Amino acid sequence: MDKALWDSSRQKTEAGKRLDWRRRMSDHVAYALLFYTGLQIFVTMSVLKHTTQSILPFFALIVLVAAVIPGCRLFEKRWEDLSDDAAADPSLRPLFQRDRLMVWIAALGLPFLVTGAVELTAQIL
Repeated sequence: MDKALWDSSRQKTEAGKRLDWRRRMSDHVAYALLFYTGLQIFVTMSVLKHTTQSILPFFALIVLVAAVIPGCRLFEKRWEDLSDDAAADPSLRPLFQRDRLMVWIAALGLPFLVTGAVELTAQIL
């Protein structure tokens, strides 16, 4: 029975595969947030191993909740409001690629930028 259900659902997705920019952007935002969170924790914990006991590196983790999630939500919201026809429009590919690139640059760069700024602040104080 499981095999029959699996085969029927797989056939529906293969046969009815339709371009949907909303779903794709949502997936990229979700994966970027997971990657950002893991990288942020790794970078912050690396800094904590080499510094004295300070509360400032933990501030970098709070920035995740305070700024990054709402920022990513703005990207997702721009695509979420598309109609079904607009979400399948291939002419939106360049805009999608631009937004996807911005989401991933932020996911890759912000952990180092935020932790570096917090570390610099800790050294100044």
